[in-house]
Amino acid sequence: MLDKKITVMMPAYNEERDLPVLLDRIKHALEGWANYRILIVDDGSRDKTAQIVCDASVQMPVELIQHPRNMGLGAAMRTGLKAAAQSSDIVITLDADNSQDPELMKSMVERLEEGFDVVIASRFQPGAQEVGVPPFRVFLSHLSSAGIRTIVGYPGVRDYTCGFRAYRGETLRNLIDTFGDDNFIRENGFSCMFELLLNLRSIRARISEVPLVLRYDLKEGASKMRILRTMWRYVITLGRGLLPISWRVTSRHE
Repeated sequence: MLDKKITVMMPAYNEERDLPVLLDRIKHALEGWANYRILIVDDGSRDKTAQIVCDASVQMPVELIQHPRNMGLGAAMRTGLKAAAQSSDIVITLDADNSQDPELMKSMVERLEEGFDVVIASRFQPGAQEVGVPPFRVFLSHLSSAGIRTIVGYPGVRDYTCGFRAYRGETLRNLIDTFGDDNFIRENGFSCMFELLLNLRSIRARISEVPLVLRYDLKEGASKMRILRTMWRYVITLGRGLLPISWRVTSRHE
């Protein structure tokens, strides 16, 4: 797979405690089989996140994009995916909190090679686990996933919100061309990952999943999700995602 250009893109906000370990894990997972670079979008961090990336760039192919202020996960995803899609055959996104195992990336890329456009590391496939996640969070995620699956029914998708995904570069470029630079992700919060899938469904992207072992016990930093606000934004995103594409790309950005 050395002929494929792979970009691993991670949005990061105050991840100085988790990022050094994660970068080493990514390097170990990819070296020897992947032609890769790592792209970090620092979303206005107030800690040493940017400095850690700069220091790591001496030893590995890692690049930094900085937002002047904290703009939210969706804004960081929008910045990072646009930059990564321009020159990549494959774009892999994952969280910067060290809760997702980079060793899974190889099997995700292999699944893309089978003809899928997007591969999701899923918490809801046989063999998946959620280690160290508070029981209430597990209950909410399973409840919301079941509700979304019932309403949306995207073939091949069970996990609509996990950020650990592999995309074909051409699929992302098609998505951005269809919706526009600003509208392919409009949500600035955690609901952006759900929005991305709704928009990918509109362009008929083929999706598969691999089981994920989510390791919150390895995560050093605190969670940044505001649960009630995020649930409400899921409702807004779902309503907008059911509209025709022409309405979504011309309506006002919120």
